[in-house]
Amino acid sequence: MFLETIEKANDIKQIDRESWGELAQEIRQFLIEKISVTGGHLGSNLGAVELTMALHLALSLPEDKIIWDVGHQSYTHKILTGRKSGFESLRQFHGLSGFPKRKESCCDVFDTGHSSTSISAGLGLVKARDLRGESNVVVSVIGDGSLTGGMAYEALNNAAKLETNFIIILNDNNMSISENVGGVSKYLNNIRTATGYLDLKAGIYHALQGAKRGNNTIRTIRKVKSSFKQLVIPGMLFEDMGITYLGPVDGHNIEGLVRVIGEARRVKGPVLIHALTQKGKGYVPAERHPARFHGAEPFDIETGLPSKPRTVANYTDVFSTVMCKLGQRDKNIVAITAAMPDGTGLKRFRNMYPDRFFDVGIAEEHAVTFAAGLAAGGLKPVVAVYSSFLQRAYDQILHDVCLQKLPVIFAIDRAGLVGSDGETHQGIFDFTYLTGIPNMCVCAPKNKWELSDMMKFAVSYHGPIAVRYPRGSAYDGLKAYRAPVELGKAEWIYKEWEIALFAVGSMVRTAENVREQLKNKGYGVSLVNARFVKPIDEEAVREACRDHVLIVTLEENVSCGGYGEKVLDCMNRNGFSNHYLNISIPDAYVEHGDVEALKREVGIDADGVTRRILQALEAGV
Repeated sequence: MFLETIEKANDIKQIDRESWGELAQEIRQFLIEKISVTGGHLGSNLGAVELTMALHLALSLPEDKIIWDVGHQSYTHKILTGRKSGFESLRQFHGLSGFPKRKESCCDVFDTGHSSTSISAGLGLVKARDLRGESNVVVSVIGDGSLTGGMAYEALNNAAKLETNFIIILNDNNMSISENVGGVSKYLNNIRTATGYLDLKAGIYHALQGAKRGNNTIRTIRKVKSSFKQLVIPGMLFEDMGITYLGPVDGHNIEGLVRVIGEARRVKGPVLIHALTQKGKGYVPAERHPARFHGAEPFDIETGLPSKPRTVANYTDVFSTVMCKLGQRDKNIVAITAAMPDGTGLKRFRNMYPDRFFDVGIAEEHAVTFAAGLAAGGLKPVVAVYSSFLQRAYDQILHDVCLQKLPVIFAIDRAGLVGSDGETHQGIFDFTYLTGIPNMCVCAPKNKWELSDMMKFAVSYHGPIAVRYPRGSAYDGLKAYRAPVELGKAEWIYKEWEIALFAVGSMVRTAENVREQLKNKGYGVSLVNARFVKPIDEEAVREACRDHVLIVTLEENVSCGGYGEKVLDCMNRNGFSNHYLNISIPDAYVEHGDVEALKREVGIDADGVTRRILQALEAGV
């Protein structure tokens, strides 16, 4: 087993060239076996095995730097830098992260998790290198899916000015999470044959320089070459930006990759290597169903099917069903996703109403302003997006949607703690960054029926509105409590005395459990389903303050700028001095792990909340 000899960075260089293919097979088998147990990003990692090996063979880590865009394809990199034992706890609480982490290894030079950032970060490392007088190699690896993000082009435009080496590797597998769309994808698909043009160009220029009338000849060649290059040279988009293009190359040919990386190191400026790879390579189920194995749950290796098939609908499923029904009733409803028709539940809507479905690629900023344009044109756009990804479009929400009071609906999936993807994916900031924007309305359902009702309310609302719901199984409790959704109106579920629990969205279920524990200890406990975080139901707050000693707010959001602060502000403005306790996530990033474990860690699980309330009561608050 060659893999057993890999204990630290650069150990791969001790393996004979003839054995590289066998090592690649061992790595693939290792990944399949480990991820089948823990879950994780399988398809992207299987597709990047040879590319990663070539980088480690051609570079010297940690002196040389590799920045992985998104970072979900960095598992082989972790194996080759001595972390294979950590795969037993991959993406588990206090275990190995599924993304690059600087605190985890000196070979991880930049924390990533969102797309289209690696070229910007790499360019920063290049300039830092140059200013410090160093000579290490910097490589940014970016997928063709990430290349649909505008930030990548901002960085490419800036990188074109470089006069020192900077290597960009385009890992082109025609996939992001789902199949890529748009002009960039079409352009890359048209590049199919490599060329010796660059070597020929360098040779001709070198021979002519210094010769009699040589420089005049060079200038003449430069005047006529551009139109010819447009016909015969792949990668002209990058060449025209001032970036040397090498490729396309076989992304699974280790020897060829090592050679081209060596060539790229000699370029005095930015250089892009275009590597063609296959997502899921080496594992037939992942090759056939790459989207399913992007972020895989534990699965049976032989069949590729989940080990624990989902039997209960999740919130994404409920949203999917509601969208299809709404689309049937109203032809003005359109749906937008940023490269995630499967993840956001819009695949069924796309199949039913293809003319009213828009996948804009990994471009959240564009998605939001595009939606604003659709709304200005008289349609009812629904932007389905994960909470952590909507952060990337903050200015567009503020400037292009809310400033004009346009009726754009934000269906915010994966809100709250999402678990194993960790800090970069936890959706714990949306209450804070959305409610600070004028004209924005924000609500959160307590169960699957209320999600349906809130979506129906949202499409009838004449302004910007966000409906926020969590990852995981849709709660089917409290079915009997289904008061009509009214703007800014909370729902009293249980009305008693002494303690009033104001819970938002997913925390209503937690508050039910807390209420039972407190009642078993003899306390009178009211439970209010807040429903709206902006505007909050101030009358419900005032009513609770008149009849209760302790007001408790519960939310799956950071405390700073969250629902609790708004309730406390309401109490203060109305002159109430009731005891108050805010249950929320601390002002910190939350690591990866099982959601229930994370809730216990940050103190928002039912037992932890009950304990904190009892401690507050015993201390006289």
